Amino acid sequence: MYLAILFFVSLVASSVGAICGAGGGVIIKPILDAIELTDVSSASFLSACNVFVMASYSVLKEIRMPDRKIDIEHVTPLALGAAVGGVTGKVIFERIKLKLPFLDMVGAYQAILLGTIAVGILVYTIKKNVIQTKQISSKTICALFGLALGTMSGFLGIGGGPINLVVLMYFFSMDTKTAAQNSLFIIFISQLFSLAYTICSGNIPEVMMIDVIVMVIGGYIGGTVGRKIGSKIDNNMLEKLFIMLLCTIALLSVYNFFNHIC
Repeated sequence: MYLAILFFVSLVASSVGAICGAGGGVIIKPILDAIELTDVSSASFLSACNVFVMASYSVLKEIRMPDRKIDIEHVTPLALGAAVGGVTGKVIFERIKLKLPFLDMVGAYQAILLGTIAVGILVYTIKKNVIQTKQISSKTICALFGLALGTMSGFLGIGGGPINLVVLMYFFSMDTKTAAQNSLFIIFISQLFSLAYTICSGNIPEVMMIDVIVMVIGGYIGGTVGRKIGSKIDNNMLEKLFIMLLCTIALLSVYNFFNHIC
């Protein structure tokens, strides 16, 4: 039953993540926290494995397309900045974890920060039609944005999808579907660096190998299903799905916050 739940969560999360460009970690991490299948560190690691596989599949498929939506010139420095930031966020997470007396306190901080970010993104998404967007071209600024995104995402253990989407839509004037594909490219690069750091530093949490395998399989199948569905829906439907996702994340974050402190 445990593995079935883990697989179902990874499959649904990676499918939705592939459609929206939100990755999947932003769904997996709070759900695993809520149902208490794993501790905070293990949930982050399993989430990263799932998201990396899903993003790898989606990005490799998109790059091969003749009309690919990925803006390599501007998104690459953003992705590299996010990769460095992701490692920085993990370091911050580990140091805070060591200084706090209870691991649940770290989970509470993550939950309240994620909930706040989700609500902020939700407000922007609803109001974005009346907001004047920007068009950033400086690679240095792109890298700095990526650094900030990666640091938040690394600390939260979510991959950064929803935050990426808002940055891409506001600062680069991308429509929702284009932002989704570019977000997955950023997630792919940042998760590659993040997992490499975790493995090389010896900070892999105590997880069962079967759990990792289940998450990887769920990520691959979810990436396949999500990409097929995403190619058939328009921007309007994608935005509605994204809004539903943000509402779910916000509610889960509130639940997780009180669950950790009580």
